[in-house]
Amino acid sequence: MDFTYTSEQEMLRDSLGKLLAQGYSFDQRQALLRSGQPHSPAIWAHLRDMGLLALPFAEADGGLGGSASDLVAIGELLGRHLVVEPYLSSILLGGRALALGGARAGALLEAVIAGEALVALAHEERHGVGPLALMGTTLEQGRLTGEKRLVLGGAEAAALIVSARAGDRLALVKVDPAAAGVTLREYTTIDGHRAATVAFADVAADVLLDDAEAALDAVLEGALLALCAEAVGAMGALLQASSAYAATRKQFGVPIGSFQAIAHRLADMKVACAKAHALLLYTTALIETGNGGSRDIALLKAQIGRLGRSVGESAVQVHGGIGMTDELAVGHYLKRILAVEAMLGSTDYHLRRVGAG
Repeated sequence: MDFTYTSEQEMLRDSLGKLLAQGYSFDQRQALLRSGQPHSPAIWAHLRDMGLLALPFAEADGGLGGSASDLVAIGELLGRHLVVEPYLSSILLGGRALALGGARAGALLEAVIAGEALVALAHEERHGVGPLALMGTTLEQGRLTGEKRLVLGGAEAAALIVSARAGDRLALVKVDPAAAGVTLREYTTIDGHRAATVAFADVAADVLLDDAEAALDAVLEGALLALCAEAVGAMGALLQASSAYAATRKQFGVPIGSFQAIAHRLADMKVACAKAHALLLYTTALIETGNGGSRDIALLKAQIGRLGRSVGESAVQVHGGIGMTDELAVGHYLKRILAVEAMLGSTDYHLRRVGAG
Protein backbone atom coordinates (compact mmCIF):
# COMPACT_ATOMS: atom_id res chain seq x y z
CA MET A 1 0.00 0.00 0.00
CA ASP A 2 1.13 3.56 -0.72
CA PHE A 3 0.94 5.69 2.43
CA THR A 4 2.09 8.95 0.79
CA TYR A 5 -0.03 11.77 -0.58
CA THR A 6 -0.05 12.39 -4.32
CA SER A 7 1.57 15.49 -5.79
CA GLU A 8 -1.89 17.01 -6.34
CA GLN A 9 -2.81 16.41 -2.71
CA GLU A 10 0.47 17.92 -1.55
CA MET A 11 -0.24 21.01 -3.66
CA LEU A 12 -3.71 21.27 -2.16
CA ARG A 13 -2.31 20.88 1.36
CA ASP A 14 0.32 23.52 0.64
CA SER A 15 -2.29 26.02 -0.61
CA LEU A 16 -4.65 25.35 2.29
CA GLY A 17 -1.80 25.51 4.79
CA LYS A 18 -0.70 28.92 3.51
CA LEU A 19 -4.29 30.21 3.60
CA LEU A 20 -4.81 29.12 7.19
CA ALA A 21 -1.37 30.30 8.32
CA GLN A 22 -2.11 33.79 6.99
CA GLY A 23 -5.80 34.13 7.82
CA TYR A 24 -6.51 31.69 10.63
CA SER A 25 -3.99 32.14 13.39
CA PHE A 26 -5.02 31.24 16.93
CA ASP A 27 -5.58 34.92 17.79
CA GLN A 28 -7.69 35.41 14.67
CA ARG A 29 -9.73 32.32 15.54
CA GLN A 30 -10.35 33.58 19.07
CA ALA A 31 -11.36 37.01 17.77
CA LEU A 32 -13.85 35.30 15.43
CA LEU A 33 -15.38 33.33 18.30
CA ARG A 34 -15.62 36.43 20.49
CA SER A 35 -17.39 38.31 17.69
CA GLY A 36 -20.34 35.94 17.91
CA GLN A 37 -20.09 34.82 14.29
CA PRO A 38 -20.46 31.06 13.77
CA HIS A 39 -17.71 31.10 11.14
CA SER A 40 -15.69 33.39 8.88
CA PRO A 41 -17.49 34.22 5.59
CA ALA A 42 -14.14 35.22 4.05
CA ILE A 43 -12.46 31.90 4.87
CA TRP A 44 -15.55 29.99 3.75
CA ALA A 45 -15.39 31.80 0.39
CA HIS A 46 -11.70 30.89 0.06
CA LEU A 47 -12.48 27.23 0.76
CA ARG A 48 -15.16 27.38 -1.95
CA ASP A 49 -12.77 28.98 -4.44
CA MET A 50 -10.20 26.25 -3.73
CA GLY A 51 -12.82 23.64 -4.60
CA LEU A 52 -12.98 22.16 -1.12
CA LEU A 53 -16.75 22.53 -0.80
CA ALA A 54 -17.24 20.56 -4.03
CA LEU A 55 -14.50 18.04 -3.30
CA PRO A 56 -16.52 15.36 -1.40
CA PHE A 57 -19.43 15.23 -3.87
CA ALA A 58 -19.75 13.03 -6.93
CA GLU A 59 -19.36 14.66 -10.32
CA ALA A 60 -22.97 13.77 -11.10
CA ASP A 61 -24.00 15.98 -8.18
CA GLY A 62 -21.88 18.89 -9.37
CA GLY A 63 -18.85 17.99 -7.24
CA LEU A 64 -15.27 16.99 -7.92
CA GLY A 65 -15.48 13.34 -6.92
CA GLY A 66 -12.78 13.53 -4.24
CA SER A 67 -11.46 10.42 -2.54
CA ALA A 68 -11.14 9.46 1.12
CA SER A 69 -7.46 10.37 1.07
CA ASP A 70 -8.32 13.84 -0.24
CA LEU A 71 -10.52 14.46 2.81
CA VAL A 72 -7.86 13.11 5.17
CA ALA A 73 -5.21 15.31 3.54
CA ILE A 74 -7.16 18.49 4.26
CA GLY A 75 -8.67 17.24 7.53
CA GLU A 76 -5.28 17.17 9.24
CA LEU A 77 -4.77 20.85 8.41
CA LEU A 78 -8.25 21.82 9.60
CA GLY A 79 -7.45 20.16 12.92
CA ARG A 80 -4.00 21.72 13.18
CA HIS A 81 -5.52 25.19 12.85
CA LEU A 82 -8.64 24.50 14.95
CA VAL A 83 -10.88 25.62 12.11
CA VAL A 84 -14.51 26.23 13.15
CA GLU A 85 -15.86 26.60 9.62
CA PRO A 86 -18.92 24.36 8.99
CA TYR A 87 -17.07 21.91 6.75
CA LEU A 88 -18.03 18.89 8.79
CA SER A 89 -21.59 19.99 9.53
CA SER A 90 -22.67 21.42 6.18
CA ILE A 91 -20.50 19.52 3.69
CA LEU A 92 -19.47 16.13 5.07
CA LEU A 93 -22.65 15.48 7.08
CA GLY A 94 -25.56 17.66 5.95
CA GLY A 95 -24.48 18.10 2.34
CA ARG A 96 -23.57 14.48 1.65
CA ALA A 97 -26.76 13.31 3.35
CA LEU A 98 -28.76 15.73 1.19
CA ALA A 99 -27.04 14.35 -1.92
CA LEU A 100 -28.47 10.90 -1.12
CA GLY A 101 -31.81 12.27 -2.29
CA GLY A 102 -30.57 12.56 -5.88
CA ALA A 103 -32.94 14.70 -7.90
CA ARG A 104 -34.94 15.42 -4.75
CA ALA A 105 -32.00 17.43 -3.42
CA GLY A 106 -32.85 20.03 -6.04
CA ALA A 107 -31.23 23.44 -6.17
CA LEU A 108 -30.38 23.31 -2.47
CA LEU A 109 -27.44 20.98 -3.07
CA GLU A 110 -26.11 23.33 -5.75
CA ALA A 111 -26.33 26.21 -3.28
CA VAL A 112 -24.47 24.19 -0.64
CA ILE A 113 -21.64 23.35 -3.02
CA ALA A 114 -21.50 27.00 -4.13
CA GLY A 115 -21.19 28.13 -0.50
CA GLU A 116 -24.49 30.01 -0.70
CA ALA A 117 -26.43 27.88 1.80
CA LEU A 118 -25.73 25.67 4.80
CA VAL A 119 -27.47 22.44 5.75
CA ALA A 120 -27.20 20.27 8.87
CA LEU A 121 -27.68 16.58 9.58
CA ALA A 122 -29.90 15.81 12.56
CA HIS A 123 -29.11 12.22 13.49
CA GLU A 124 -27.85 11.81 17.07
CA GLU A 125 -30.40 11.44 19.84
CA ARG A 126 -30.44 11.14 23.62
CA HIS A 127 -28.49 7.88 23.47
CA GLY A 128 -26.11 9.22 20.81
CA VAL A 129 -25.88 7.05 17.70
CA GLY A 130 -27.12 3.50 17.68
CA PRO A 131 -29.27 0.89 15.97
CA LEU A 132 -32.53 1.73 14.25
CA ALA A 133 -34.54 0.00 16.98
CA LEU A 134 -33.41 2.64 19.51
CA MET A 135 -34.28 5.64 17.34
CA GLY A 136 -37.02 7.70 18.93
CA THR A 137 -37.70 10.05 16.01
CA THR A 138 -40.45 8.64 13.81
CA LEU A 139 -41.99 9.40 10.44
CA GLU A 140 -45.62 8.54 9.84
CA GLN A 141 -47.58 9.64 6.77
CA GLY A 142 -45.09 12.39 6.01
CA ARG A 143 -45.18 13.82 9.56
CA LEU A 144 -42.07 13.91 11.74
CA THR A 145 -42.05 13.58 15.54
CA GLY A 146 -39.09 13.33 17.92
CA GLU A 147 -35.96 15.08 19.13
CA LYS A 148 -32.39 15.28 17.81
CA ARG A 149 -29.36 16.39 19.79
CA LEU A 150 -25.92 17.70 18.88
CA VAL A 151 -27.11 18.97 15.53
CA LEU A 152 -23.93 20.68 14.36
CA GLY A 153 -24.66 23.99 12.64
CA GLY A 154 -28.39 23.50 13.16
CA ALA A 155 -29.21 27.14 13.87
CA GLU A 156 -27.48 28.41 10.72
CA ALA A 157 -28.91 25.77 8.40
CA ALA A 158 -31.32 26.59 5.58
CA ALA A 159 -32.60 23.02 5.86
CA LEU A 160 -32.28 20.12 8.28
CA ILE A 161 -31.64 16.63 6.95
CA VAL A 162 -33.25 14.37 9.54
CA SER A 163 -33.04 10.62 10.06
CA ALA A 164 -36.24 8.95 11.29
CA ARG A 165 -37.65 5.49 11.88
CA ALA A 166 -40.39 4.72 9.37
CA GLY A 167 -41.70 1.30 10.33
CA ASP A 168 -38.79 -1.10 9.97
CA ARG A 169 -36.74 1.25 7.76
CA LEU A 170 -34.62 4.34 8.26
CA ALA A 171 -35.92 7.31 6.30
CA LEU A 172 -34.05 10.49 5.48
CA VAL A 173 -36.18 13.65 5.23
CA LYS A 174 -35.67 17.36 4.63
CA VAL A 175 -37.24 19.83 7.05
CA ASP A 176 -37.47 23.60 7.04
CA PRO A 177 -36.13 24.85 10.44
CA ALA A 178 -38.74 27.61 10.37
CA ALA A 179 -41.64 25.18 9.86
CA ALA A 180 -44.46 24.96 12.38
CA GLY A 181 -43.70 22.42 15.08
CA VAL A 182 -39.90 22.80 14.96
CA THR A 183 -38.28 23.98 18.20
CA LEU A 184 -34.56 24.70 18.11
CA ARG A 185 -32.28 25.43 21.08
CA GLU A 186 -28.81 26.59 20.09
CA TYR A 187 -25.64 26.34 22.20
CA THR A 188 -21.86 26.44 21.84
CA THR A 189 -19.89 23.23 22.35
CA ILE A 190 -16.72 23.12 24.46
CA ASP A 191 -14.55 23.45 21.34
CA GLY A 192 -16.22 26.63 20.09
CA HIS A 193 -18.50 25.08 17.46
CA ARG A 194 -22.23 25.79 17.24
CA ALA A 195 -24.81 23.05 17.74
CA ALA A 196 -28.47 22.71 18.60
CA THR A 197 -31.07 20.44 20.10
CA VAL A 198 -34.05 20.25 17.74
CA ALA A 199 -37.51 18.97 18.60
CA PHE A 200 -40.14 18.03 15.99
CA ALA A 201 -43.82 17.99 16.88
CA ASP A 202 -45.85 16.57 13.99
CA VAL A 203 -43.80 18.46 11.38
CA ALA A 204 -44.33 18.20 7.63
CA ALA A 205 -41.25 16.63 6.00
CA ASP A 206 -40.05 16.00 2.44
CA VAL A 207 -38.76 12.46 2.03
CA LEU A 208 -35.32 12.28 0.41
CA LEU A 209 -34.78 8.54 0.75
CA ASP A 210 -37.19 6.06 2.32
CA ASP A 211 -34.63 3.28 2.91
CA ALA A 212 -31.45 5.13 3.83
CA GLU A 213 -29.73 3.09 6.56
CA ALA A 214 -26.83 1.73 4.48
CA ALA A 215 -26.35 4.96 2.54
CA LEU A 216 -26.37 7.10 5.67
CA ASP A 217 -23.87 4.75 7.36
CA ALA A 218 -21.49 5.43 4.45
CA VAL A 219 -21.89 9.18 4.95
CA LEU A 220 -21.21 8.85 8.68
CA GLU A 221 -18.14 6.69 8.09
CA GLY A 222 -16.72 9.31 5.71
CA ALA A 223 -17.30 12.00 8.32
CA LEU A 224 -15.67 9.83 11.01
CA LEU A 225 -12.57 9.43 8.86
CA ALA A 226 -12.34 13.20 8.39
CA LEU A 227 -12.93 13.76 12.12
CA CYS A 228 -10.08 11.39 12.97
CA ALA A 229 -7.84 13.29 10.56
CA GLU A 230 -8.72 16.51 12.40
CA ALA A 231 -7.81 14.92 15.72
CA VAL A 232 -4.47 13.71 14.34
CA GLY A 233 -3.73 17.23 13.11
CA ALA A 234 -4.54 18.63 16.55
CA MET A 235 -2.34 16.00 18.21
CA GLY A 236 0.58 16.94 15.98
CA ALA A 237 0.15 20.62 16.87
CA LEU A 238 0.14 19.75 20.58
CA LEU A 239 3.32 17.69 20.27
CA GLN A 240 5.08 20.51 18.44
CA ALA A 241 3.96 23.14 20.95
CA SER A 242 4.89 20.99 23.95
CA SER A 243 8.34 20.14 22.59
CA ALA A 244 9.05 23.81 21.89
CA TYR A 245 7.84 24.87 25.33
CA ALA A 246 9.91 22.21 27.11
CA ALA A 247 13.01 23.32 25.20
CA THR A 248 12.65 27.01 26.15
CA ARG A 249 10.96 27.03 29.58
CA LYS A 250 13.64 26.91 32.27
CA GLN A 251 13.65 25.89 35.91
CA PHE A 252 16.76 25.78 38.10
CA GLY A 253 18.64 27.24 35.16
CA VAL A 254 17.96 24.41 32.69
CA PRO A 255 15.17 23.66 30.17
CA ILE A 256 12.38 21.57 31.70
CA GLY A 257 12.73 19.18 28.77
CA SER A 258 15.94 17.93 30.36
CA PHE A 259 13.99 16.61 33.38
CA GLN A 260 13.39 12.90 33.13
CA ALA A 261 9.67 13.07 33.87
CA ILE A 262 9.09 15.66 31.12
CA ALA A 263 11.35 13.87 28.65
CA HIS A 264 9.45 10.61 29.18
CA ARG A 265 6.10 12.35 28.79
CA LEU A 266 7.22 13.97 25.53
CA ALA A 267 8.46 10.60 24.28
CA ASP A 268 5.09 9.02 25.07
CA MET A 269 3.34 11.85 23.21
CA LYS A 270 5.55 11.30 20.17
CA VAL A 271 4.81 7.56 20.15
CA ALA A 272 1.06 8.19 20.49
CA CYS A 273 1.10 10.70 17.62
CA ALA A 274 3.04 8.29 15.42
CA LYS A 275 0.59 5.48 16.19
CA ALA A 276 -2.42 7.68 15.46
CA HIS A 277 -0.98 9.00 12.19
CA ALA A 278 0.02 5.53 11.00
CA LEU A 279 -3.39 4.06 11.80
CA LEU A 280 -5.13 6.96 10.05
CA LEU A 281 -3.11 6.46 6.85
CA TYR A 282 -3.46 2.68 7.01
CA THR A 283 -7.24 2.87 7.39
CA THR A 284 -7.45 5.42 4.58
CA ALA A 285 -5.42 3.13 2.32
CA LEU A 286 -7.72 0.21 3.15
CA ILE A 287 -10.76 2.27 2.18
CA GLU A 288 -9.11 3.57 -1.00
CA THR A 289 -8.36 0.01 -2.15
CA GLY A 290 -11.82 -1.27 -1.26
CA ASN A 291 -10.54 -3.47 1.55
CA GLY A 292 -11.81 -1.34 4.45
CA GLY A 293 -15.15 -1.46 6.17
CA SER A 294 -17.17 -0.18 9.09
CA ARG A 295 -15.13 -2.22 11.58
CA ASP A 296 -11.92 -0.50 10.44
CA ILE A 297 -13.51 2.92 10.86
CA ALA A 298 -14.79 1.97 14.31
CA LEU A 299 -11.32 0.77 15.35
CA LEU A 300 -9.76 3.99 14.06
CA LYS A 301 -12.25 6.17 15.93
CA ALA A 302 -11.75 4.25 19.17
CA GLN A 303 -7.95 4.36 18.97
CA ILE A 304 -7.84 8.03 17.99
CA GLY A 305 -10.12 8.81 20.93
CA ARG A 306 -7.79 7.09 23.41
CA LEU A 307 -4.53 8.36 21.90
CA GLY A 308 -5.85 11.89 21.44
CA ARG A 309 -6.99 12.17 25.03
CA SER A 310 -3.57 10.92 26.20
CA VAL A 311 -1.68 13.44 24.06
CA GLY A 312 -3.96 16.32 25.06
CA GLU A 313 -3.72 15.64 28.77
CA SER A 314 0.07 15.23 28.54
CA ALA A 315 0.38 18.55 26.73
CA VAL A 316 -1.48 20.29 29.54
CA GLN A 317 0.81 18.61 32.09
CA VAL A 318 3.92 19.78 30.25
CA HIS A 319 2.66 23.37 30.12
CA GLY A 320 1.40 23.37 33.71
CA GLY A 321 -1.40 25.69 34.80
CA ILE A 322 -1.01 27.95 31.78
CA GLY A 323 -2.03 25.02 29.60
CA MET A 324 -5.65 25.39 30.71
CA THR A 325 -5.95 29.14 30.16
CA ASP A 326 -7.93 30.56 27.26
CA GLU A 327 -4.93 32.63 26.20
CA LEU A 328 -2.97 29.56 25.13
CA ALA A 329 -3.99 27.21 22.31
CA VAL A 330 -3.15 24.03 24.25
CA GLY A 331 -6.41 23.85 26.19
CA HIS A 332 -8.42 24.55 23.05
CA TYR A 333 -6.76 21.66 21.22
CA LEU A 334 -7.60 19.38 24.13
CA LYS A 335 -11.24 20.54 24.05
CA ARG A 336 -11.44 19.83 20.31
CA ILE A 337 -9.96 16.36 20.77
CA LEU A 338 -12.44 15.61 23.55
CA ALA A 339 -15.31 16.84 21.37
CA VAL A 340 -14.16 14.64 18.50
CA GLU A 341 -13.94 11.66 20.87
CA ALA A 342 -17.59 12.12 21.90
CA MET A 343 -18.96 12.92 18.44
CA LEU A 344 -20.70 10.30 16.27
CA GLY A 345 -20.16 7.62 18.89
CA SER A 346 -17.81 7.59 21.87
CA THR A 347 -14.69 5.48 22.22
CA ASP A 348 -16.62 2.85 24.21
CA TYR A 349 -19.36 2.72 21.58
CA HIS A 350 -16.91 2.07 18.76
CA LEU A 351 -15.00 -0.50 20.81
CA ARG A 352 -18.28 -2.37 21.20
CA ARG A 353 -18.73 -2.20 17.43
CA VAL A 354 -15.27 -3.64 16.92
CA GLY A 355 -16.04 -6.46 19.36
CA ALA A 356 -19.37 -7.19 17.71
CA GLY A 357 -17.81 -7.23 14.24
